[in-house]
Amino acid sequence: MRNGGRPRDPRAESPGSALYASCKDAPPAERALSGRGHRLSALVLSVALLLLVLPGCHRGDRIVVGSKNFTESDLLGEIVAQQIERRTALPVERRFHLGGTFVCHQAITSGQIDLYVEYTGTAYTAVLQHAPVADRDSVYRTVARDYTQRFGLVWGTPFGFNNTFAITVRHRDATRYGLKRISDLARLAPRWKAGFGYEFLERADGFRGLASVYGLRFASPPTAMDLGLTYRALAEGKVDVIAGNSTDGQIQALDLVVLEDDRQYFPPYEAAPVIRQAALTRHSGVAGALAQLAGRISDAEMRRLNALVDVEHRDIATIARDWLRATLP
Repeated sequence: MRNGGRPRDPRAESPGSALYASCKDAPPAERALSGRGHRLSALVLSVALLLLVLPGCHRGDRIVVGSKNFTESDLLGEIVAQQIERRTALPVERRFHLGGTFVCHQAITSGQIDLYVEYTGTAYTAVLQHAPVADRDSVYRTVARDYTQRFGLVWGTPFGFNNTFAITVRHRDATRYGLKRISDLARLAPRWKAGFGYEFLERADGFRGLASVYGLRFASPPTAMDLGLTYRALAEGKVDVIAGNSTDGQIQALDLVVLEDDRQYFPPYEAAPVIRQAALTRHSGVAGALAQLAGRISDAEMRRLNALVDVEHRDIATIARDWLRATLP
């Protein structure tokens, strides 16, 4: 994804070389300027070209914040962006709703973004390819160490909530069949239809491991769909079970029930900012701004914030601004 697939141009490394390249590649009429009568025009042209080129060369004067393609990630990205703007003099460029885990990981390791919010269990299993484990401290230490050593990325302190996968059913079905735990699904799975997000079907901590640990054999292969559509599909009876996110506001709004992970299959998924070491070195105030967010968002608070977006359809930037003013005045 670097530079849209085009080879990187070394001439863009410095304003001087970029200016040289711009002048060299100018139209013939501009290159033809010569003689004393045209010296002033040539000087004016050079200054104009310099003014055009320099803004694009100061990548280090801003922070680029990305996000994944779902509500919570967009919301956390906006909170992080506004916090940096409030606590530093840096302008922040937002590149939200980029895609899934691997899209965002590619974006940050290639330098297209400086920062995004990731989840410890996702990094541990999907990116680092470790088998799922339940110990949250061990997971955090591993991802923090490996990301620094392998990618030059720094994990900030988690925000305080754990957004684990939530195996979810309709409330009326949970009541009718006495469903409380994921293991209770095994007897119903042969008659039920499952619908899961694309990433959940592919991840090491996703459907295949879940089916193996809990002995789940559904009537047909699970339907793959966008994560945001799974809640409505469940509520409308198009599927019978989904894998949502435990902090999603739609769970309560649509009268759904999350089943207990009684065999502790899923690892912890603590949300935390991940930032390029080069960006932290370049902008010393960013680390302090992000540190103020540590431990500030509980599971219940994250559900409330998500519901403001998905249920009440409020503006994400306004929600982030109001939350920051109330929490970190």
